[in-house]
Amino acid sequence: MKDTVNIGIIGLGGRGTGLLEMILKMEDVTVLGVCDLYADRANNGAMLVQNAKGNTPICSRAYQEILACPEIDAVVIASAWESHIPIAMDAMKAHKYVGMEVGGAYSVQACFDLVKTSEETHMPCMLLENCCYGRTELMVLNLVKQGLLGEIAHCSGGYHHDLRNEVAFGEQNRHYRLRNYQNRNCENYPTHELGPIAKVLHLNCGNRMLSLSSFASKAVGMTQYIKNNRISDLTDMNFEQGDVVTTVIKCAKGQTIVLTLDTTLPRAYSRGFCVRGTKGMYEEQTDSVFLDGIHDKFDFNWREQWGNAKEYYEKYDHPIWQEFLKAGIEAGHGGIDWIVFRAFFESVKSETQTPIDVYDAAAWMSISCLSEQSLSMGGIPVAIPDFTNGAWLYHNDKGTGNYSLD
Repeated sequence: MKDTVNIGIIGLGGRGTGLLEMILKMEDVTVLGVCDLYADRANNGAMLVQNAKGNTPICSRAYQEILACPEIDAVVIASAWESHIPIAMDAMKAHKYVGMEVGGAYSVQACFDLVKTSEETHMPCMLLENCCYGRTELMVLNLVKQGLLGEIAHCSGGYHHDLRNEVAFGEQNRHYRLRNYQNRNCENYPTHELGPIAKVLHLNCGNRMLSLSSFASKAVGMTQYIKNNRISDLTDMNFEQGDVVTTVIKCAKGQTIVLTLDTTLPRAYSRGFCVRGTKGMYEEQTDSVFLDGIHDKFDFNWREQWGNAKEYYEKYDHPIWQEFLKAGIEAGHGGIDWIVFRAFFESVKSETQTPIDVYDAAAWMSISCLSEQSLSMGGIPVAIPDFTNGAWLYHNDKGTGNYSLD
């Protein structure tokens, strides 16, 4: 097992720079290369490395220069959504471990190509879905594994986040969301709750997603926001992205999943995580657990039980979070960024499979382009491919270390 990991970071916008600053606090990780299409971002990344670690990294606008460095073991991809899969494929061909930031895919073929590249090169590719390591999500996963919620029949969740400011000022901030909201209508950010739900439902490990249907509301939120804030540059701009997109997924074992994208209307942040089983449920909106035979008397007075999930953490906090809290570390979205990156780096150090693998990445990311197809045809069901080619029936090689989710 390696003592240290040498990495390159590709993409240094707001997200990439924030991740770089966090990674530089990890003693066993050395950043040997930084890259961004914009020279000022790349130069800023190099300066952060020099100030924090003392070494001068490769600083480039071409990611191929990072991949050409033989000392680099792994790359972190935090560039625009459109570039994730092409860069990941080139990185695996260069025999680098891949840690890929979240985002949806633009074609089913690209997802198949990602899987094929990983299989042919024998290089792991991990989707860095931090919400899989959320304390609540992991506690609920533990509740499910312990049988408290019974047989799971339905899950829901989504990305409920007011992004109007970020989208509107995409040109000034050189952010990719603007062009996506202009030109696409789909579930463009599916993985924040699909990831945790996938682990609850054993997707790609004895279960899989079969089909989806997607529906979108009208697109009026961005137009009104632009009018209200008198953003003259965007006055005549049309937006294809519906304000609220609802996607219903059917699974091979009979469960249903509802995902909601809600990012261009005023609202509070939420991921809407909900798990329903034959013995009870967890609901994020009220942060509460309802167990059959225990909470029935509160049926019509459930407000009294809002927030009762805190009672379950002491007994059912997931071992990953128990260890994390002992260490007293907090970095990035309340700690989940730190944990997902530790999961990735530990896999690189031990040269083992990552806990979120390339089949997960392909299946979860494919929801974007498949929802786009369904929406364009009025919500007609669309088949979700089996990216494991039948291996979901027995596949369980998801990493067996301290960060395993399976």
